[in-house]
Amino acid sequence: MSHRKHLFSLRVGYALREALAEGYGRSSLLKDLIAGMTVGVIAIPLAMALAIASGVPPQYGLYTAIIAGAIIAFTGGSRYSISGPTAAFVVILHPLTSQYGLAGLLLASVMAGLILIAMAYARLGRFIEYIPESVTLGFTGGIAIVIAVLQIPDFLGLSIVNLPEHFVGKITTIGAHLQQLDIGSTLTAGFTLAVMLLWPRLRTPIPPHLPALVLACLLAVVLASFGIDVDTIGSRFHYLLPDGTEMAGIPPYLPTLEWPWDRAGASGQPLGLSLELISNLLPAAFAIAMLGAIESLLCAVVLDGMSGKRHSANSELLAQGMANVIAPFFGGITATAAIARSATNFKAGAVSPLAAFIHAIVVLLGLLLLAGALAYVPMPAMAALLMVVAWNMSEAHKSVKLVKKSPRSDVLVWLTCLSLTVFFDMVIAITAGILLASILFMKEIATLTQVVDITDNSDFVRKPMPANWKVFKINGPLFFAAADRIFGELSQHIDGYDGLILDMRYSAYLDAGGLAAIEKLLAHCEKNAIQLHFSAWQFQPLKTLSRARGKLKSPLDISFSTLDDAAKHVLTREVGHETE
Repeated sequence: MSHRKHLFSLRVGYALREALAEGYGRSSLLKDLIAGMTVGVIAIPLAMALAIASGVPPQYGLYTAIIAGAIIAFTGGSRYSISGPTAAFVVILHPLTSQYGLAGLLLASVMAGLILIAMAYARLGRFIEYIPESVTLGFTGGIAIVIAVLQIPDFLGLSIVNLPEHFVGKITTIGAHLQQLDIGSTLTAGFTLAVMLLWPRLRTPIPPHLPALVLACLLAVVLASFGIDVDTIGSRFHYLLPDGTEMAGIPPYLPTLEWPWDRAGASGQPLGLSLELISNLLPAAFAIAMLGAIESLLCAVVLDGMSGKRHSANSELLAQGMANVIAPFFGGITATAAIARSATNFKAGAVSPLAAFIHAIVVLLGLLLLAGALAYVPMPAMAALLMVVAWNMSEAHKSVKLVKKSPRSDVLVWLTCLSLTVFFDMVIAITAGILLASILFMKEIATLTQVVDITDNSDFVRKPMPANWKVFKINGPLFFAAADRIFGELSQHIDGYDGLILDMRYSAYLDAGGLAAIEKLLAHCEKNAIQLHFSAWQFQPLKTLSRARGKLKSPLDISFSTLDDAAKHVLTREVGHETE
């Protein structure tokens, strides 16, 4: 079972231990340095943009990439994962920030981290494989739509102080403000978007958003020379120096340790800590934890496919949980593994999790050395960047393929998850999607369970049975959704016969519902003086029957090890009756 140990293992630093155990030298370190610097440069603008999209100043996204990114690098279970703020969380964090401020967001992140740690110790990591693709594509597509809509005000330069909480309200409000469209903002955003879409055609190793943001800064300067001002990070965000002086942009120094609940709430005053607040934040914390688990483990699965390595799902959940508990005390918002950055890390030649740690160091240096320059990044350019991120995370090509080629049940689940994510809530979407997928799956499986008359089939029944006897085989699992139908049909067909044999060798599962259906069949046969025999039970049904055995007549009392034995018993008894 050593090839399956990654499914159940729980060790702090699993990925780092595995990488170092394979041998680590200068060449490996050089590869990690190159990969870490590459993805670190990419992460700086993304971390700021995702913090802004979550409703907090951009430096908190950088704090997340630095602190959570470093912690997960050393403690995680996936060798190539890069962790930090991700677009998937925006739909949860933005409403949370609007209602509870930065303090509420940070406290919810701590609570989510504790839930992730509990999930890790409960060994729930491997259960990610039971979430259908139609569910993940549905809610990620819905998240992408919400993120894109949230960027429209900055993209078009609309003066909207607060967007309504619900999607329809957002669309209505944006539509009502379209006459305020700002030419400078729209031009900058459109230019940034065009550069990001066209740059890959040059086939350079430089990721498109870096030249796009640099050129957008230059365009904003040119527009300003013509009297057309464009909103920037420096004009939108400010911070205070220790002496009380207000400065534009982001602070070029490290975050300080502070209780999350002592930071500013939505009113600008410290939020405080209370049982009522924890209770109010619990649904959001649970949603963050579930999404963080799904996002980080899906990322690990993708990286396993690219690299041929194996991640430890429970170790990764533990690391994600630890990072989300610790980072908020230093201002870090919710973190999880980012698929795009992680894939870039692998493609850049990363060998071990040290590349992820180097990425965190690069972001730290960016914060300390480039804070002044980052203040010139235009807000419309950040909106365009996030729109591209939203498009990439939606995996629209997979959704199109699913709609065209998958069964209707999968399409229904996908559409349900997408719609509920957009119009209501991601927690509702995931819950409803998994429940709907489960029900539809049970329906499909239940239809596969069939009862087949094999009385005259010589491949199964080697000797002719008495005229008033029937032999049936049960194909498929006997669970609550199938058993009642199967044995109900059988009861209608056996009236008037002396007896029947049920061949159970092709039914590998029996639950309480199936057991109850068998007991109904037994009662029906006794009432109508029909003899009933079972043959060739498989292990799991035998175990279930054995546990349920009591003083009353049990299926085990009329069971035979093989169909031949059951048929021989019937033939012997019938011959005996005829002799008498």
